[in-house]
Amino acid sequence: MDFFASILDILFLTLWIFVMVAFFVVIIRIIMDIFRDQELGGLGKTLWTIFVILLPVLGALIYLIARGRGMSRRDAQQAASVHAAQVEYTKNLMSEAGPAGEIKAAKELLDSGAISQEEFEALKAKALSK
Repeated sequence: MDFFASILDILFLTLWIFVMVAFFVVIIRIIMDIFRDQELGGLGKTLWTIFVILLPVLGALIYLIARGRGMSRRDAQQAASVHAAQVEYTKNLMSEAGPAGEIKAAKELLDSGAISQEEFEALKAKALSK
């Protein structure tokens, strides 16, 4: 009987640790949201931060109820801006890739004098044959 009781104690301890870590993650996310909100003034940020730190459970619940929609809207805007930056980065990579990019790089080498005209023609033919 002691064996099963100790296993249950370990399971409850594991569950309690999981809940506490999840709670701390929520508190940190709320504090991050408080400071990234452009519509909230300095006094509002200060009061929300103090409230969430001094009374974390109550502060988190009230913040999520009162400002949860704005929090999700800011998350969506940030995700959209990250996605747009990734698309732009990928477009830049794609424009320099392939035979055209290789020919462009070879032309720059030719113009700088690093390679001869014959070497440029060989690189160009190699790029076009791919």
